[in-house]
Amino acid sequence: MGSEKRSSKKSSEEKSSKKMRIVDSSVAEKVAEKAEAELKAHPHPQDQEQLEFHNAGEFEGLIPHATTAAQAEKLESSATNPFTGEKFTQKYFDILKVRRDLPVHAQRDEFLKIFQSTQIMVFVGETGSGKTTQIPQFVLYDDLPQLKGKQVACTQPRRVAAMSVAARVADEMDVQLGQEVGYNIRFDNKSSNKTILKYLTDGMLLREAMEDHDLSRYSVIILDEAHERTLATDILMGLLKQVTKRRPDLKIIVMSATLDAMKFQSYFNEAPLLAVPGRTHPVEIYYTPEYQKDYLDSAMRTVLQIHATEPEGDILVFLTGEEEIEDACRKISLEADELVREQGCGPLAVYPLYGSLPPHQQQKIFEPAPEAYNGRPGRKVIIATNIAETSLTIDGIVYVVDPGFSKQKVYNPRIRVESLLVSPISKASAQQRAGRAGRTRPGKCFRLYTQEAYQKELIEATYPEILRCNLSSVVLLLKKIGVDDLVHFDFMDPPAPETMMRALEELNYLAVLDDEGELTSLGRLTSNFPLDPLLAVMLIGSADFNVSEEMLTIIAMLNVPNVFVRPASARKYADEAKLAFADQSGDFVTLLNVYNEFVAAKEEGGLQQWCRDNFVSYRSVYQATNVRRQLSRLMEANDIPLKSTSQEDKSFQKNITRALLVGFFMQVAIKCGKGYRTVDGQDVLVHPSTVLPTSPEFLLYNELVLTSKTYVRTVHSVKGDELKKYSFFSDYKF
Repeated sequence: MGSEKRSSKKSSEEKSSKKMRIVDSSVAEKVAEKAEAELKAHPHPQDQEQLEFHNAGEFEGLIPHATTAAQAEKLESSATNPFTGEKFTQKYFDILKVRRDLPVHAQRDEFLKIFQSTQIMVFVGETGSGKTTQIPQFVLYDDLPQLKGKQVACTQPRRVAAMSVAARVADEMDVQLGQEVGYNIRFDNKSSNKTILKYLTDGMLLREAMEDHDLSRYSVIILDEAHERTLATDILMGLLKQVTKRRPDLKIIVMSATLDAMKFQSYFNEAPLLAVPGRTHPVEIYYTPEYQKDYLDSAMRTVLQIHATEPEGDILVFLTGEEEIEDACRKISLEADELVREQGCGPLAVYPLYGSLPPHQQQKIFEPAPEAYNGRPGRKVIIATNIAETSLTIDGIVYVVDPGFSKQKVYNPRIRVESLLVSPISKASAQQRAGRAGRTRPGKCFRLYTQEAYQKELIEATYPEILRCNLSSVVLLLKKIGVDDLVHFDFMDPPAPETMMRALEELNYLAVLDDEGELTSLGRLTSNFPLDPLLAVMLIGSADFNVSEEMLTIIAMLNVPNVFVRPASARKYADEAKLAFADQSGDFVTLLNVYNEFVAAKEEGGLQQWCRDNFVSYRSVYQATNVRRQLSRLMEANDIPLKSTSQEDKSFQKNITRALLVGFFMQVAIKCGKGYRTVDGQDVLVHPSTVLPTSPEFLLYNELVLTSKTYVRTVHSVKGDELKKYSFFSDYKF
């Protein structure tokens, strides 16, 4: 790393006032060189794993890509599971009856004819049609991947969907989850060498493409929920377009929940399209007569009004994020208990649903509603993010409450700020939300905005993520895959040139790309970690300062939801509890303290009580232990030393600061009036959640948050001489 400078070197003196240089990092340099040698020796490490599939002749007589629906259904109805050789259970046959009642089943033959006759097809199935669970199974019985030593992949934009759908399909196929059917999401891989159908996030399939450019282990790749236009799905479409030219044996299915799929057809050279309607009933739409100032309060009041006055049927509410959802769950539960006591209403079960929710809690949304009480209906209310728009189908929903907002990623390349902002949804999203109410019988959708706002203020469709996010990770990934000409890469919607240039500049500063835009040895090593390049470089470099164990923990804690719980009824006590963990250097070491005390409490027992007493989120820190374990394995696999410095050691703070500066050198701010000014000239305030006791002259930060004001969050105090001595700011003028 010492030899790979962050900036072009016409003259180091000439550019010292503008460019940034990395601290010498001998360990990372040696590790990167070794990783490069390993890559040359084993270019596709995933190919080394031998797949082992059951094959006792159950599929004898079937010809791949020539199976009829009748032949497949005969096998599905037989006594023996052709994928395991074991007897089907009664539960399997009960589920099979339900599956054959799904809309997609009626068009199985039509689907097979198109699938068999073309390499790429587009499939449109409205939510509830059965596309996500059934199409991959239709493919298995026709493609017969196990006879070729291959697998079928089905991507999902969200982790929750990948896990829950894999569990459902494992039940439908009467196999054990993690065996013939599995899933793979970041930091959680539940698949094996027996897996023939794998549900995985689009991001994980991209990571696989980094090691195996042709995705050679798959015979069919299904891109589900393509209408969401996530960053990873858009990149996958561009890559797969190239891969199919090199691999005529690979088939691609692009699946969308919206009928506006002509863009996909056009992008894939007029690929054939098959549309299957969902099973829907009429939905009445209600608008508010005027603008709602507090959509959260309005949503909760609407839920309680529905429960008190409407006939039976479950309720789905769309909110924007975990904190908002958990707060609404608590308040609605309390108000509902009061309705039961004072008005004799039926019981109301309230369930949250968002991406970071543990799998066992996600499954609660599928539980039946409570029994009626005193002749009044019991019902459940699910309070969800936009994951419930299309990714999951929840039976029993009759009422939808739509405040009209969601959190969306927005990136400003000029000031290098990427933020999640609460923004109005699109008309397409509003229609998807309303459609959730008509799955089982006629329903009602309560839009908490005016009809005029819907018609005049909402855009037609959400902008693709690639047009509104930082592209550093994408550029690194494409470089690792071997895409050198980024300007002419076949994006469905090309990103702004300025955004692309910012990404290249950032990666060059990190020494991940050289001055010619080529991947460096550090870049190849960085790409092995499922992290933002900035964090990966910081983790790799931390071994040089004997704090790689500590940085492992800090980075794991940065990759999970907020670890501090601050309920409205106990904010004073929560703030006092947080200060007990506080370190005078700021929030990074404070997170380290929380994790270390969590681990110590785990050894003593009574961990959940410890979390309650200390206002710490058990779920978040437990998740951090899993993330840390995975990253630790990656470090060991890449021969990056795991070193530690005691907090009692005089050099601890200096070493932590040096390690943080390896990655966060572009995220430094100087005191300016009552706030701070970043290196990009942005005036900011320190977020109120910080534990930093003073206002130091310099600080570095993890993220910049845009709300009514602009804040830097998760900060660390830095001295001016440390900036000059340890990385890059020699004679830098703010």
